[in-house]
Order: sequence, then C-alpha cells, then structure tokens
Amino acid sequence: MASASAQELGEPLIRKLCVAALVAAALVSAPTAHATQPLPTTLQLPNGLRPEGITVGAWPTAYFGSMADGSIYQVNLLDGRGRVLAAGPGRMALGMKVDDSHGRLFVAGGDAGDARVIDTRTGRTLATYQLTGNGYVDDVVLTRDAAWFTDALRHQFYKLPLGRFGELPAACTTIPLSGAMPHMPDQLNSNGITTTPDGRALLIGHLTDGKIYRVDPVTGHSTAVDLGGESVDFNDGILRRGNSLYVAQVFANQVTRVDIDRSGTSGRVVSRSSDSRFDFPTAVATFGNRLYVVNASFAAPPNSPHTAIGMPRF
Repeated sequence: MASASAQELGEPLIRKLCVAALVAAALVSAPTAHATQPLPTTLQLPNGLRPEGITVGAWPTAYFGSMADGSIYQVNLLDGRGRVLAAGPGRMALGMKVDDSHGRLFVAGGDAGDARVIDTRTGRTLATYQLTGNGYVDDVVLTRDAAWFTDALRHQFYKLPLGRFGELPAACTTIPLSGAMPHMPDQLNSNGITTTPDGRALLIGHLTDGKIYRVDPVTGHSTAVDLGGESVDFNDGILRRGNSLYVAQVFANQVTRVDIDRSGTSGRVVSRSSDSRFDFPTAVATFGNRLYVVNASFAAPPNSPHTAIGMPRF
C-alpha cells in the first residue's frame, strides 16, 4: 500500500498526534499523583446496570453498556469513580468500541438490531443505524475505514463504512457469512470480533461451537483458526493486543489468552485465568498492563450491584 502524504492524512493525523502527546504527558505525571494509591481492582457499577460490554481507549476511562436499558456508564480507572454518560433509550447496549481521535463510541444494540454512535464528551447520540430487523447485534470492532458488527442470530455481519476523515455514512452494508463457520438456529453463533494482526481479515468467535474463525471482510468466507486441537468454549468478547487474543469465556468463568500468527490462520492457547470474582465474564478491555473484565452476573436478581474486575495482564 502506498504511503499517504501529510495532506492526505489531514485532520485524523493531527488529532492522533495531539491525543498521543496528551496521553504521554498524563502517563508521565500519573505515577507521582497516584504513587501511593494503587489502581482499583474491583470497579463498582450501578445497581441494576446489567453490564455486558466494555471498552477503554487511550485515556484511563472505561465505558460500560447496559443490557437493561442501553445506558452508557463511564468510569475513571485511576480512582474507580463513575457517572452516567448517556441515558438509556430503552434498548440494549452490548459490545462497544471507543474512537478517541473523533471522540465517539460505537455501540452494538443487541435485540434492537441497531448500532449507535455516541459522543464521548456529551453523551449525545450522533447517529443510529438499523442493521437488521430480527437479529442480535452483539459486538463491534473498529478499523481505519469501518466499524464491523457481529450478529449472534443471523448468519451475517455488518460494515459501517467510514469516510476519509472518519465521516459517518448514511447506511450500513450487510455481508453474508459462508465457509466453515456453522449457523445453529435458535442458538448464539458469531459473537466477539477483532482483527488479525496483519489487519487483512476479521476474527470472529462462535460462542456455541467454541472456535474462532478468520473471516474475509469482503466476501464473508470463513475458515477456522487452527488452535492445535484446543477450543475456547463459550467465547464471548475478544480483545487483541499485538499477537495475543484475550477471550472472555462467559459460561466457563475464565479468560483465555491465545497467541496467533500475523495472518490469523493458526494459534495456540497460552494460558487460562480464573478468578473467584468472575461472574459470567462477557467482555475484556485493557489499559497499560492491566485487563478489565466485565461481570454480566446473569443469575443476579434485578437491581443487584454489578462489578468489573481489574487484574494484571497475563
């Protein structure tokens, strides 16, 4: 791919450079301000929130989506304090990703079949897209030119193309899945999503069959990632950092690290981590050398307290 000129990169490059400079300054000063105050290892979330998704960007700020009403809750990872960023529209908010360079949040809408884009400064909804009429929009990943959403009930995924400077589109594109990934009617299928290390393909987890699939983003053709005979049963949210995948296994109550090759065709299970505080972990995010794991607490009564767990990245 030919390299872009400074003029072609334009505003996104300027914003990214500004964010990088500010983050670097914050990280330099943070140890002095918090040297005697360790980061919280348990984040207390509002009663009845019913969190499912989490995302953390360049700043030490986590965003959680509510399965109960679609509200977005924001937490400072340095001290654990939080606030409601956006009130719920009465629909679900599941998987999400933050786009720091444009100050916005992309949110999967679950059984509403939609996707929302939210301003991270004001909580205002910038756009809503109806992706499907009878699906279950579960998770999202951002690339340079698109937001990609999975559907746990329909054998397809969705592309929300972004403009050259991150402009939001008028509509989305539906891409049918084909190849090795099975479709199991009346069960949860494709779930977590990320990209391969080389950026050429998507990686989508199948919650029911315990496999991860490499998916061509243009054709939708899928092939199973060769994990040497191992599986990641009940895989839900997937986070990639470098060549490592961190997979939340919701009904197994554990997080598994899988190291993959650059093309995403093969990998190996490196380690599995359990924690007595896990309670149906559905999603994983990271900041610095820490992982943050959402407890969906599916068996908890209504209006119960909810938590997210901070732990060393392994």
